[in-house]
Amino acid sequence: MTTTMRHIFIADAHLRDPADENYRRLVSFLNTLRGNTTTLVMLGDIFEFWAGYRHVVFAHYIPLLDALSKLQTSGTQLIFVEGNHDFDPGPYFSDVLKCQLIPNSAEITLDGRTFHLTHGDLLDPADIGYRLLRRLLRSPLRRAIQSLLPPDLIWQLGYRWSLRSDRYQQPDFTPCDPRQFIEPYTRKQCSNGADVVVSGHFHNPCRGQVPGGEWLVVGDWITQYSYAEYSNAELSLHTYQATD
Repeated sequence: MTTTMRHIFIADAHLRDPADENYRRLVSFLNTLRGNTTTLVMLGDIFEFWAGYRHVVFAHYIPLLDALSKLQTSGTQLIFVEGNHDFDPGPYFSDVLKCQLIPNSAEITLDGRTFHLTHGDLLDPADIGYRLLRRLLRSPLRRAIQSLLPPDLIWQLGYRWSLRSDRYQQPDFTPCDPRQFIEPYTRKQCSNGADVVVSGHFHNPCRGQVPGGEWLVVGDWITQYSYAEYSNAELSLHTYQATD
């Protein structure tokens, strides 16, 4: 059982195949958290593609789901903030993993401090095209169409679409500086009572302060293996170094 008040944040693994290095390292990292972690917050885009079903999960993700299940059984509370690649997690996350699901953003209290959690894909108010696409993909119409199609076909369509739209896996990808988006957002959330804003999406591990609060972008788990930890009243960024 959990013996310390330790809270871990991860984001943007964009997992594809269990044989991939980042996939294997994430499973290894999750295994190290068992019995010593109070909360695991997943800030979206953990999966390259995910579609929630009541009784079906995609075979590629069984090793990760098994690691999450063992972590939850050991006493860790799981929190999943939906990303732009893995929205609508479905009953497996809520019913089997007992995971708290956050479709957009929400605030939680950790050791007396209020953390505002967001994936970060809505922080740019000028990106109208993406907002329209996001609304369509999360609509009842999309869910109805998905329910009529075989899961294998949904996997093929969704996975291929994700690969075509995924610039993060390209060798020349350079993460952007999120300050122009996250600082005004943090000021707004802190004026409403938050102490800290924690975000994913930008693939750039960094942090900063604004009047009345602070912000942190976790970074990605593609090549950086970046995560954040909150324990003993300290929020910090780390890089996972596998020992196997």
